[in-house]
Amino acid sequence: MNIVKYVFILPAALWILSFTIIPLFSAINYTFANYVLGRGITGYVGFTNYINVLSSRAFWYSLFITIVYVSIAVPLELILGFLLAWFVTLCPREHNFFRPILTAPLFTMEVAIGYLGITLFTSQGGLFAEVLSYLGLNVPWMTTSYGGLAASIILDIWRWTPFVFLISMAGLAAIPDQLYEAALLETSNYRQLMTNIAFPLSWPVLSVALLLRLIEGLKTFGLPLALTGGGPGISTQLFSILNYYTTIQFFDFGKGSAMAIIYLLLVSIAISFIFSGLRKSFD
Repeated sequence: MNIVKYVFILPAALWILSFTIIPLFSAINYTFANYVLGRGITGYVGFTNYINVLSSRAFWYSLFITIVYVSIAVPLELILGFLLAWFVTLCPREHNFFRPILTAPLFTMEVAIGYLGITLFTSQGGLFAEVLSYLGLNVPWMTTSYGGLAASIILDIWRWTPFVFLISMAGLAAIPDQLYEAALLETSNYRQLMTNIAFPLSWPVLSVALLLRLIEGLKTFGLPLALTGGGPGISTQLFSILNYYTTIQFFDFGKGSAMAIIYLLLVSIAISFIFSGLRKSFD
């Protein structure tokens, strides 16, 4: 009878072993090796790959750009997602109308959104570019570092705000109506209801959205790759794009693996501190 519980967890354990544990240890092995495509490992080079990564300006620049990207996109997604959820909560009759519209971007592939962004932001006939040009604002979206990064962030916000919206809706739905009714006896200001009741009571749910979006944002790949390819130059080359080019385009598996392991350690440390801070905020 005791073996039955192990039989049930066996598929999940095999999945984790096959697609997480084994690839992780293979990547760690590659970091100490000179890997040649078609020939495999031709020798071990010690910590050379790690030294090359840590002394690479492109690596540190990609970390900086990734942090900037996440630091702008994720907070705006949390704010907009919660505000949209609060608006829909205040309009229950229109709930079924707004939900499909607001969640549609979430079910669109990142690469498709990236290519859609090209048609929107290109200076030659792009919708956003033409509208801004008509208003007297000529923004070089695709030809400057800040323009390409801004376009990527705008599309990321459009894609992932619905995710926060759905989680916020769940958090707001869990708040008892009696709390709102009691608060309405004191004030009819919905802004105060939001800041004093809705947001504080939804914060545990929003913190989950924050963690999930941070983790997902730190490995953003398809959207900026399709939109800018990391350019102009390396101005929008997030870490995931740099790692892709290093490993897949230039076949430097040793350096690419070392880059990924260092990034994994840095992200794990950062997420652990953020998680610890979020737990303290619940006390």
